[in-house]
Amino acid sequence: MIELKVRPRLCGLALVMLGGLVAGCAGTPKDAEAQWSAERLYAEAKEEASLGNYEHAGKLYERLEGRASGTALAQQAQIERAYMLYKNGDKAQSLSVLERFIKLHPTSAALDYAYYLQGLVNFNDNLGLLGNLARQDLSERDQQAARDSYQSFKQLVDLFPQSLYADDSRVRMNYIVNSLAAYEVHVARYYFRRGAYVAAINRAQSVITEFQQSPSAQEALSIMVQSYDKLGLTQLRDDANRVLAQSFPDSALQANGPRTVKRPWWQLW
Repeated sequence: MIELKVRPRLCGLALVMLGGLVAGCAGTPKDAEAQWSAERLYAEAKEEASLGNYEHAGKLYERLEGRASGTALAQQAQIERAYMLYKNGDKAQSLSVLERFIKLHPTSAALDYAYYLQGLVNFNDNLGLLGNLARQDLSERDQQAARDSYQSFKQLVDLFPQSLYADDSRVRMNYIVNSLAAYEVHVARYYFRRGAYVAAINRAQSVITEFQQSPSAQEALSIMVQSYDKLGLTQLRDDANRVLAQSFPDSALQANGPRTVKRPWWQLW
């Protein structure tokens, strides 16, 4: 067995070098951030956000939230972090943070903004509400995010009618209503063209029930008239046609007999 002998001087040198390496590791940026004051964390997070470094900014805000717990600055950090998550594409986590903020801070001065941002996250998730219909089965598209967005904007408008975000929320609510109604009409057309007339009637009826003031109500009634006619339900057809004539006297969609729904726009591509 060979015994290795280490000279004391070399051993001491090795310990000095090892100590230097440990000291070097202790000086990492992450550990440096741990020593920052709450004010510096906030300033650095704002700087990172302005540079588009949303992920790092979000982490700084998260650290600040813990550091300033129980203060107004912590609330600010929480809601700023939600925005960073949204900008970084992590919409699910952003909504989770906002939901927690609304639950924990019902009297916060930033509550209106929390509702607005909550609506905005879901709204942008459905900004192309009708944009991809050509590439998917219309009967399978989920509109829950759009409805959630509407509810968030509605809560903002109802609770804070004078908020800086109220007017924009009203505009977005109107857009969502019209988009949802248009979507239902597209689905009704989809069913009608495939001979699923009962399903077409049900989707068209939902427009009349939920979105009476939307521009899509006129075509929804027309689809109902045509679907009832296909099913041989003449009394219901005539009733629907009468409502169409009364509600839209100048409509070109009034049916005096069987009509063919024009080819949907997405099939022209």
